[in-house]
Amino acid sequence: MTFEQEWAELRAAAAERTAMQTNSIPADGGGGGGGGNDLVVNRDDLGAIGNDAYDLLGRLAKEGDIARPSTFDAATALTNGNFVSGSAVLKVHDFWQTHLKTLLDACAQISNHLDYSKAQHAKDEAKIEGDLARISVLTEYMK
Repeated sequence: MTFEQEWAELRAAAAERTAMQTNSIPADGGGGGGGGNDLVVNRDDLGAIGNDAYDLLGRLAKEGDIARPSTFDAATALTNGNFVSGSAVLKVHDFWQTHLKTLLDACAQISNHLDYSKAQHAKDEAKIEGDLARISVLTEYMK
């Protein structure tokens, strides 16, 4: 069998499988066709994760900054007292602030992304339903 013959057979078999899939619902209940739940995202799960990220963001913004003023004051006092550890404490202060900001940004991005995903999914679902409704009207005209 040549490559062209084998390729033609594979394409024909794929076209036949595709035609059967678009014209019926598989026995396992998946696939397309009128169930109204073909594209599924569990909004409760997304909402719970987004809510946790938002709560973490709020708590971290408040509680992650509690030691900043006293750490800075200690670094200043140690430096003014000619202690070498003053600069080290200031480095710890700056290091913590940098990483706290990074973590706060990450929590905000997670929360915002999940909110965006939920909203975008709802828009996509409405568009898909509208597109399918137009196709079903065309199908009725073609009968």
